[in-house]
Amino acid sequence: MNSSTSSFPERIELSGAGLVLRDWTEADLAVMPELFDHPDIAYWTPIVSPFDEAAARARLDRDRQLRTDGTAILLAITVDGGTPLGEVMLRRAPEGTELGYAVGPAHRGKGLAARAVRVMTAYAFEQLGAGQVILELEAENAASVAVATKAGFRLLDVPLITGEEKGRPYALQTWGLNRP
Repeated sequence: MNSSTSSFPERIELSGAGLVLRDWTEADLAVMPELFDHPDIAYWTPIVSPFDEAAARARLDRDRQLRTDGTAILLAITVDGGTPLGEVMLRRAPEGTELGYAVGPAHRGKGLAARAVRVMTAYAFEQLGAGQVILELEAENAASVAVATKAGFRLLDVPLITGEEKGRPYALQTWGLNRP
């Protein structure tokens, strides 16, 4: 299967680890700013800041285009299919199948990101045939390092990914988990 050209399903809902990962909907636009308009998210992720209703609309539209293109899927992290508590992203890239995540400040400390990463990793292995799933994160981001560790990922011996985003330099480590 050529994962770079095949599209994702039009609708996706994944359940496991006490979570339901589901598509973002129009009804979620109002809650997205309270999840993503936060200094931690602005600092550690490429999510735009400030994150207002216009940014939410742009993100939802971009999510839909990336899915149509077969490049990425962004799913709301929920406990019951209802109110979003964060987001998990799966992106097909030349480096491999990459995951990313963000949890709203009011919902942190509950293991949501690690559980969402485990559910999305299982989807990547079982449904997409990925041989390895990777996380790219900064070593200084202790919360993301904890998520990677809790989800069973290991730091890979590969060069750092360096660049600049939002006016600040970054150096990303690559963490990986191979298909069982």
